[in-house]
Amino acid sequence: MRGNLYMVHAARRVQNYAWPLQACTHPVCAIVVVASGLLLAVNSWADEATTDSRRVLVCGARTAIVKITSEVANGSSVSQETVEWSYPASSREGWVLPDGNLLLALSKGGPTPKGAAVEIKRGENVPDEIVWRYDGVQDEINSIQKTPQGTYVLTEAGPQPRLLEIDAAGKVQVEFPLLCQKQNPHMQTRMSRKQLDGTYLAPHLLDFAIIRYDAAGKELSRIDTHVPGEPGINSWPFTAIALPDGGILAGLTNGNRVVEFDKAGALRWQVTAAETDGAIADACGVQRLPNGNTMIASYHIGKDGVRLLEVSPEKKIVWAWKANVPAVHHFHLLTVNGAEIAAPAMR
Repeated sequence: MRGNLYMVHAARRVQNYAWPLQACTHPVCAIVVVASGLLLAVNSWADEATTDSRRVLVCGARTAIVKITSEVANGSSVSQETVEWSYPASSREGWVLPDGNLLLALSKGGPTPKGAAVEIKRGENVPDEIVWRYDGVQDEINSIQKTPQGTYVLTEAGPQPRLLEIDAAGKVQVEFPLLCQKQNPHMQTRMSRKQLDGTYLAPHLLDFAIIRYDAAGKELSRIDTHVPGEPGINSWPFTAIALPDGGILAGLTNGNRVVEFDKAGALRWQVTAAETDGAIADACGVQRLPNGNTMIASYHIGKDGVRLLEVSPEKKIVWAWKANVPAVHHFHLLTVNGAEIAAPAMR
C-alpha cells in the first residue's frame, strides 16, 4: 500500500549500526512517503534500492511484536508492518527476554481485574505457555522487570502502594511501601527498576518525584521533576532509566518532554514538543539506544500522529513511525536492520 507524501529533510546515516537517517540541509533532500504507518525520509537523488527494518514490542491497548520494513528506491519509500506475535490483552509494559520469552505487565480488566504480570514462553506450532504469573490484589500492576538473578520486580498500585521482588517459585524476597500519594492509585507509579547496586528507582507521577529506595524501602534520594519556573506543567515522571554514567532518563508524560538528570539530580538535557514540531504528546515509554539516540512513545498524539520517534542528542528527529494503530504506552526496541539491541535495554 502506498501512502501520502510527507516533506522532511533527512539523509542516511551509519553510527554503531546501520541507522538510516539523519537531518540534512542539502537543498535536494526531498520526498517522503508515509505508507502503512512508517514516516521515513529519503534522498531524492538515491537510485539504489535500500531497505530499513525495525522490530519492536509495543505495549498498550495492543500487545504485539511488529516488524516495520521500508523499501526505498528512486526517492520514494513504501513501508509495511508485519505482526510477528501478539497477545490478546492490553498491557502496561513488556520485555522480550534474552531467551525469547515475553514478560508483560497486564492492564486491569477482564481476566485480570486487578492487573497481572506474566512471563510467556512462545511456542513453535504449539500454544504459548505462561511459565510465571502474579495476579494483583489491589488496583493494578504498573511495571515489571526480571533481574539477572531471575527474580521479578513489580509495582502494585492501590490503597497500600508497594514494590515487590518475587522469586520464580512465587516467594516474596523484598517488599516495601512506596512513598507516594494514595488518593489516585492509577497515578502512583510507573516503570520502576532494580539497579545493579541493589537499590530501586521508582517514578511517582502526581508526586513529581523519582525516588531511589534501598531494599528496606528507605528513601535514599529524590529528584523533583517539576519544570523550573513553570509549576503548572504536568511533568509527571513515567520512566526512571539509569544511564551508565549515573544519570537518569525520564519521560515526563503530560509535560510533553523527555529529560536527563545528572547524578546530583540537576537537569542536563531535554527534548520537548516544541523542539520536535509537536511530535511529543504525552511522553510515556522511553528507551536510550546504543548510539546515544532516544526513542520516545507519544501516547496521546492522536490517531494520525507519530507513535514512536527517535531523536538524536542534538534533538533532530532521525526516525519516526506514524500509524493509525492503538497508542503505544511503552515499547522494547529489539533490532535495527537485523542488528540486535544489546541486553539489558535501557528502558
